[in-house]
Amino acid sequence: MVGISFGTIKSLLLFAGPILLPKAIGYYRSQRAAPQANGLTVRPVPPNVSRALTILFITSLAFLIKTFPTFTTPSVFTLTQSRLLIPTDVLFTRLHALRPNGFTPQDESLRSSFASREMRLLYLKYGPETITECSFCNPEDPASYLYYSLLSITIPHLFNLCVIALATSNLFIGKETNIWRGKATIVAGAIAILDIFIVARWNHSNNATALRLEDIDHFYWNMQLYRSIALAALDGLIGWCLYLSSTNRAFLAPPSTAEKIESTTRIIEQARGKLNGVALMRNATVRDKELRNTVEEYWVREATVMREVLETREVVDGVRNALDGRLDLVQVQRDAEGFTEAVLGGAGNVIT
Repeated sequence: MVGISFGTIKSLLLFAGPILLPKAIGYYRSQRAAPQANGLTVRPVPPNVSRALTILFITSLAFLIKTFPTFTTPSVFTLTQSRLLIPTDVLFTRLHALRPNGFTPQDESLRSSFASREMRLLYLKYGPETITECSFCNPEDPASYLYYSLLSITIPHLFNLCVIALATSNLFIGKETNIWRGKATIVAGAIAILDIFIVARWNHSNNATALRLEDIDHFYWNMQLYRSIALAALDGLIGWCLYLSSTNRAFLAPPSTAEKIESTTRIIEQARGKLNGVALMRNATVRDKELRNTVEEYWVREATVMREVLETREVVDGVRNALDGRLDLVQVQRDAEGFTEAVLGGAGNVIT
């Protein structure tokens, strides 16, 4: 891969930093203020989003565990602490000393291939599986090794894409995660394309001048490490976004017109149902003689009790002190007329 010096990175940061940093801060603040602007409060993580976060966490953890040396097979040069141009017999004599049970079939295949320096260079780029298992590959056509290795390169990306599709599924998880489905798919696809591009562009001849073990660029093993870390970071980023959006902390998606209509219709239906219930209760009360008498007795008794309470000396003095100089009768009359007009509309004039 093409090396980028620290000076180049520093120059880019000095040039783009003053432009991008205020925009990033402004975007972050707007996203953080979005819940208050929309009248929403922070809520716990919904159960369906918890399932998605669990799936992403397990997948991200699996990718990170995959980077441990226990789960990776080092190159024979690292394993035997040998330089690139070491004689084949010496290399595999050292390797045999590290194999208590003798050579594996892959070791035998590599032994016959390592007679050529070109094969050693291709081995460092594409790994042992491609070198030993590809039946149509030819050192004179290095691109043939790339075609064969595309499957092993894309399998982790395809697996992670399936996990993302499951974690953002509207059917399995819910609409809280579905808003990130398109963005997550685009980023996952971009990482896969970038991975293939880097492998295709890297020149395996870069290791031709490596004289010591420390000078060898173990490209295949480095890419395995970077690939797993990138996929784990992607799943972690998606999980973080799901957490913020599902708890109304940030990244709120405004409801669509259809959702607004559905919500309004639901509220109207609930109010209509309550009004129908009140009407049925009122109808049953009026039609039943005993219930009607009970209601009439209640209101007569309630009026008597309230009149006696309001005629009490202490209550009269308290009301007078509370309302003295604070009650605008004109405004009260105006509010009453406005309320009547809003409720009855033109019917108020007819009644009058």
